[in-house]
Amino acid sequence: MTHALSTHLFVNHRLTVALLAKIQQLGIPLVEIFCARQHLDYRNKAQVAELGHWFRDSDLKLHSLHSPMYNDEIWGRSGPHAVVTITEPVKSKRLEMVDEIKRALETSEVIPFRYLIQHVGVSGEEFDLAKVDAACAALEELHLFARQRGVEILLENIPNDLSTAERLLQFEELTHLHLNFCFDTGHANMAAGVESTYGRMKPRIRSTHIHDNNGKDDNHLAPLLSEGGTVDWKAAMGLLRSREDQYPLLLELKDRNDHPNPLDSVLPIFERLEEQ
Repeated sequence: MTHALSTHLFVNHRLTVALLAKIQQLGIPLVEIFCARQHLDYRNKAQVAELGHWFRDSDLKLHSLHSPMYNDEIWGRSGPHAVVTITEPVKSKRLEMVDEIKRALETSEVIPFRYLIQHVGVSGEEFDLAKVDAACAALEELHLFARQRGVEILLENIPNDLSTAERLLQFEELTHLHLNFCFDTGHANMAAGVESTYGRMKPRIRSTHIHDNNGKDDNHLAPLLSEGGTVDWKAAMGLLRSREDQYPLLLELKDRNDHPNPLDSVLPIFERLEEQ
């Protein structure tokens, strides 16, 4: 399968061309950049321009951008006002959040990419029809804005009652926006399970987030390397290979702060996954 890596692994550090060069040296062809302003400040034209210049001469290609979850530079710790969610029912507040996502999408004008990975709601959020209506309104606007820039929005299954595989399919029926999906193995493992979730989402999967957990905590463990993972990777890889032309195998790992060189584990993870 085609291999890809999310810069989520370095989300607490500024994204630089030096870091991208290290990823390229691993021979990985695709990268997903996580839009967190302490990492990629998509409103900072100088940083975006520097990265864009590097990508133009690079074999590493930008596959996708992960939509911002917070508008501050400290991972939402400045307060509840920092949360960016398309399920905000108050229109004036939601429009501010839509604008924040648009600023991230404008990165494509400097660094072309194919997909924007979008959450519907936040972790643990309960189902509410008013929130569904809000998300529909937001996505109608964002879908048009993205399409004008050659970008496709993918909805990700996340651990809440708005983003299970069933809810995402219902959402597509309601909106008729023909949105496709990003399949997250770790989030599936915390919900109905990898097999069940994949089975419902598979015709529309266009990208992936590959990571492990204990079935309860979204801790983005390294598949087949970290202790405590509970995903059956032999079964999962069998499923993923059944439609491998639709998407890459994209690792979305978390820096555990216990390894000085977190990139060292990336190739061994891919090797072990491919052996399954």
